[in-house]
Amino acid sequence: MAYGQHQSFYLRDRWLNKAIKHLKQDERFFYDDEAFEKMGLGKNMVKSLRFWVVATGVVEEKFNEERKKIHLLTPLGQVLYNYDKFIQFNDTASILHFHLVHQMEPATTWYWFFNIFSNGVISKEDLHVSLVDWVNTNEDKKFSERSLKRDIDCMIKLYTAGQSVVDPEEVIQSPINKTGLIKENKGMIIKKSPAIEEIGESALYYSLIKYAEIHEIDNVSVEEISTNKGLWGKVFNLSRPSIVKALEGLTYHPKYPLQFTRTNNLDTVRLPDISSLELLEFEYKRKAETLV
Repeated sequence: MAYGQHQSFYLRDRWLNKAIKHLKQDERFFYDDEAFEKMGLGKNMVKSLRFWVVATGVVEEKFNEERKKIHLLTPLGQVLYNYDKFIQFNDTASILHFHLVHQMEPATTWYWFFNIFSNGVISKEDLHVSLVDWVNTNEDKKFSERSLKRDIDCMIKLYTAGQSVVDPEEVIQSPINKTGLIKENKGMIIKKSPAIEEIGESALYYSLIKYAEIHEIDNVSVEEISTNKGLWGKVFNLSRPSIVKALEGLTYHPKYPLQFTRTNNLDTVRLPDISSLELLEFEYKRKAETLV
């Protein structure tokens, strides 16, 4: 499990575009002593960005032949960079969110909050206590409570920065605030259930196909979509009626319709034989055409 790797900086608008642009020219850009000057960011911000590009799935960290760390653009990162490098579509923000929370590392606090923690409304202080209790139960190695508090603060900013125009610190928006999944009000943290349109049908379909790839399945029940870690009910906080509505909509997909069978509480979905990237490429080409 991993905590506090973001240097207390939430992901800002245009950061991913900046990082990808430099990494396409230099796979070891993050280890360039002048990287912070070239990007116009502070040194700790550059370290933070190194975490965010990996955590959101747009870049992968590997070792080259000299056993030095490099950062390579993933196929997902390439599609998003080609079609929505400034994260204008809600779908893109939702896909980044999905990659951030669908597995335990490298953003364990995010995974815990969306997949395990069940409270819909809680104070920030009690949220920190709940996280500490969970980590105490599940973590073998020593950890810093201060790191967990920084995680909570950063997570809240990531989903809320830009929602308020009152706080001058929130002038710089987070691209993931488009998801509308968390709201902060008078010290209370609220899990929101966004409309399907706020998440984006493309993001929902992509995350479902991606989950199926990871688990090597071609069908899934509505119950699983509602309750399994890494699926819609957890990741996007969707209710069962919203899930059913979204699935019904996807049966009319113009190229890759899914099969949705409803019989006596055994509602099942059979997925088309396509990769998540094939689907995403098709979806973003369609989006690009509507903008022309």
